[in-house]
Amino acid sequence: MTAPASYDGGRGTAATSPSGDGPARPGARVLRIVVLAAVFVCAACGLVYELSLVTLGSYLLGNTITQTSLVLAVTMFAMGVGAVAAKPLLGRPLRAFVTVELALAVVGGFAVPVLYGAFSWLSIYTPAMLVVTFAIGLLVGAEIPLLMALLQHLRRQDAARAVADINAVDYVGALVGGLAFPFLLLPLFGLLEGSLVVAAVNVVAAAVVAVALGRRARTRGPLLAAVAACVVVALALGLMAWRASAFEATAQQALYRDPIVHSERSDYQSIVVTRGWVAGAEYDDVRLYLDGDLQFSSVDEYRYHEMLVHPALDGPRGRVLVLGGGDGLALREVLAYDDVEEVTLVDLDPAVVDLARTYEPITRLNEGAWEDPRVSYVSADAFGWARDRADQLAEGDGPEGDAPYDAIVVDYPDPDSPALAKLYSVEHYRTLAGLLADDGRMVVQSGSPFFAPDAFWCVRRTLAEAGFSTTPYHADVPSFGDWGFVIATPAGTPAATPGLGAGAPDDLRYASPEMLAAATVFPPDRQDRAGDVSTLLDPAILRYSQQEWVGY
Repeated sequence: MTAPASYDGGRGTAATSPSGDGPARPGARVLRIVVLAAVFVCAACGLVYELSLVTLGSYLLGNTITQTSLVLAVTMFAMGVGAVAAKPLLGRPLRAFVTVELALAVVGGFAVPVLYGAFSWLSIYTPAMLVVTFAIGLLVGAEIPLLMALLQHLRRQDAARAVADINAVDYVGALVGGLAFPFLLLPLFGLLEGSLVVAAVNVVAAAVVAVALGRRARTRGPLLAAVAACVVVALALGLMAWRASAFEATAQQALYRDPIVHSERSDYQSIVVTRGWVAGAEYDDVRLYLDGDLQFSSVDEYRYHEMLVHPALDGPRGRVLVLGGGDGLALREVLAYDDVEEVTLVDLDPAVVDLARTYEPITRLNEGAWEDPRVSYVSADAFGWARDRADQLAEGDGPEGDAPYDAIVVDYPDPDSPALAKLYSVEHYRTLAGLLADDGRMVVQSGSPFFAPDAFWCVRRTLAEAGFSTTPYHADVPSFGDWGFVIATPAGTPAATPGLGAGAPDDLRYASPEMLAAATVFPPDRQDRAGDVSTLLDPAILRYSQQEWVGY
């Protein structure tokens, strides 16, 4: 076997037994521990960089499956290229390893801010992400051959045993990195600063290995240069960490038309509120965005919520279930009926509900709906909660006096991710059928019949497949465009006609009997067409949404 005779010098040869190890150099045991610790750190940091790129892509673009596939595929390919590219560097493994580690710290540490900036200012996220991913994979792939060369210099070892040692430590490091990312780094530091912390760990690994293995070199020049380089990279990372909040705020503001007045990242999503001036309007234009998607504009949200809620309450409405709608605006419309006795609202993110309860621009819009004693809030994933609730009703083991809901208002976000697509599936709609009274009504916000007609009609087909009688209708909501809904009644009942029943508020600004009658008419180019229903295993709604919203 050929191996370096000195860390950064020429080559030498030594015989090794196929089943045994060669003699160790003086002090090799401690130095081997240092190198194996570096293997552990490199594996953990490398996996964290990959997870950071996947997470950033899901934050910005929402398509977790695509982002994960691209990052993993490109990284694995680049690691192979990096392993081959490291061959010419094996003659000077220590110098090469320190260089690779510092380069990885720079690329990995600055990947998140660079890609966020590319998304915010240049709109070239995916090409930039692929370049950064390849660079990280290339550097990670070069680490193992270089570390192997360092280990072999300390004690010549049978190739199979050396690979076993390296792989064992490498896989444990990947485990620690994979667990540390969601449970430690993200909660404590966030994505941007967390990546900088990991990069700093890379710098420390490079410095420790450089000092431990380079101190016996004949000259101090290379060691001092390595330490100086580590200090420079560490200072650059520290400067970025110091300016991280300002950078993030500036880049985030570039994504929105109006000034950001509130921004936070909850356990589930990014929550942003903007506020802009509108000529002639009674109030400023307050907008809520979740993960970059507009949820409402105060200028015209009443159009959406009046058309969503009131057709579903044209009938029995003693017990009402609202799924989604943590901003309280659909809740406001429901509570306008005096004969509504109780309302249960299920929303995954309590941070949105807290904002709607306490943030004055939104509490003004929802008219303090969350303070109404008729309202109860459940913080849960609606998919699992509905299934458990339906089982309780079917088995009769719920609270005393429990009964199905007279009306269900489904106000989910658009199905632009697998997690949301399941809420538009046949299986979920069948579950909701078990929650609805025999004479009840359910309404589902269904997206835009103009911008995404296949996705819109997929909702209707899926509800029909689940056994509902359905009637689609739509409304003009300028902030969204032409927006659609589907009202559904249980199997065997006539399809409902959207309308306003007795007791409806008399101060509605958009919904009226005439508007609702006209709302069921669709132009020929936006009428129903053949297509698939959406299921858990075949989320057609996700496919339609992603195809049709491209370019808007």
